[in-house]
Amino acid sequence: MTTAAPGQPGPASRTLAALPDGAADVVDQLVHAHQQRGSQPGLAYGIVAGGTLVHAGGLGERWLGGPPPDEGTVFRIASMTKSFTAAAVLALRDDGALRLDDPAADFVPELRGLPPVTADAPAITIRQLLTMTAGFPTDDPWGDRQQGLPLAGFAALLRRGVRAAWPPGTCFEYSNLGYALLGRVIAAATGAGYAEFVTARLLGPLGLDRTGFEAAVVDPAGLARGYQRRPDGWAELVPDGYGAFAPMGGLFSCVRDLARWASGLAAAFQAGAETAGGPHPLRRATRREMQLPQVTIAPQDVLRLPGDPATGVQHGYGFGLFIEESPAWGRIVQHSGGYPGFGSHMRWHPETGLAVIMLANSTYAPAHQLGTQLMEAVLRATEAEAGPAAGGGPPLAPGGPWPETVRAQRVVDQLIRSWDDRVAEQIFTENVAQDEPYAQRRAKAEQLWQRLGPARGESPHPPEYDSPAHCRWWLHGAHGDAAAEIRLTPEDPPRVQSLALAVPPAPGSALAEAIAAIISLLNAAARHWPADQPVSGSVDTGLVVRRLRMAAAWAGPCRAGALRSGNGRTTAALELDGEFARLSLAVEVDADSGRLHRVDVAPLS
Repeated sequence: MTTAAPGQPGPASRTLAALPDGAADVVDQLVHAHQQRGSQPGLAYGIVAGGTLVHAGGLGERWLGGPPPDEGTVFRIASMTKSFTAAAVLALRDDGALRLDDPAADFVPELRGLPPVTADAPAITIRQLLTMTAGFPTDDPWGDRQQGLPLAGFAALLRRGVRAAWPPGTCFEYSNLGYALLGRVIAAATGAGYAEFVTARLLGPLGLDRTGFEAAVVDPAGLARGYQRRPDGWAELVPDGYGAFAPMGGLFSCVRDLARWASGLAAAFQAGAETAGGPHPLRRATRREMQLPQVTIAPQDVLRLPGDPATGVQHGYGFGLFIEESPAWGRIVQHSGGYPGFGSHMRWHPETGLAVIMLANSTYAPAHQLGTQLMEAVLRATEAEAGPAAGGGPPLAPGGPWPETVRAQRVVDQLIRSWDDRVAEQIFTENVAQDEPYAQRRAKAEQLWQRLGPARGESPHPPEYDSPAHCRWWLHGAHGDAAAEIRLTPEDPPRVQSLALAVPPAPGSALAEAIAAIISLLNAAARHWPADQPVSGSVDTGLVVRRLRMAAAWAGPCRAGALRSGNGRTTAALELDGEFARLSLAVEVDADSGRLHRVDVAPLS
């Protein structure tokens, strides 16, 4: 197996017709370990080789008390829909119905009155909507709750006004609104409905007969129901019906259909004529274009050892797809989906044609994490059989954060200190209470302060703004600092669409003990994992120890600093203040057994 240079995957001449020996067993073991954590009632998964679904399975329940899912069980795939929307736009481009550099306002007239972020900002183009560079701020999770918004309601929202955070074409920021607008572009260009065009042009010709925009695409017995974890257990969620935001996340599908979709995209890199890899409604060159990075994304600058597949990975976005360029594996193409009740992930390796599909039925289930592990396991098995391969954020927009962001931060800060549902109703969008009821948010805030201790005025950490519509700030207590984070919608005027609180672990808890043990290992420059610290089978303790030693060499002796995120029971991400540099430490444990599931250490600027 050879590795292509970044940006040049080359023909998949090493396409594999089957999985290497033992790979399926490793995949099953990883999936079983993940399911035992209880992150979702059920999940379905599949592995593609040679353009065929060669291994698939399911664990848990399609619905509480129901049978396990399988490769034909239908889940909502959420943002994985974006690849279908992008393919539909490119098909229209190939037909001559539009050009990617056409102004989006030619198809969506309500955009003509959009005020520019800067005096010299150009009009938004279709290409910029496709590549998430139109300038809109990230709108998860508000956008998820707009799924069923009627077309007339969407038009009214646009007439009221939407807000851009950046001049078009200057940086990447993930936008559901942008893909909802592409649905309007498709409808205007075709004179038909968005769903009708996608179904006729893509789903039908590919035989994706268990993929569609309504849950009724299959018999209820073949449908996975979505769930949200609440203090008293799993609560079933009824998914929104088809609406104006369907182009960003409205599809339902199954492992079997998505395996065909992924393999068709991967096959575009096979050597041969236009028909190589089988018939497809989209030209091979166009499918390759979808998988070419159109814009770069700031990489996760994680401390890695030489030879670790994540070392030096470059991240980009194509058309409806994320692209990773790895020195170890070459190009990997992927996209996740997260939605109330569901989480999904697909990724494939064009050079070999290997692909992984993961679907789960809980709110924002961590399918990306498991999908990444499965692909890594399959590629390692391939390497063992075929031989080794050859081997921060954007600047703030003009003017800094929106004034509404600064005002909202002040209001929410007071709300966290003294919760009032009436204030919450005024400042938050409707999805905030839907995602987590106010009673639970109030309890979380009270728990946070119980563990932080009495408030001690302003934190020495200044607020952080990842974009004009985002703020992360620090709650300062007698026992330390914990982060609070808000995001505003792209509406005009904007509203607060999400609130995240970092809850400190309780003293003496499994999570607190694990954090203390890991910091002790780092400071001791330990060469071996301690026998009394239990770990799950998915953790490579030797690799963790080597990374901790590298981190110690970089930062020197460290102590626990501010908490950046975490639920206080099983997860925590905190800053480590070292003698020479600062690090971040992310930890996940099983709260009952104390078994460690994940350790990541990374430098902080």
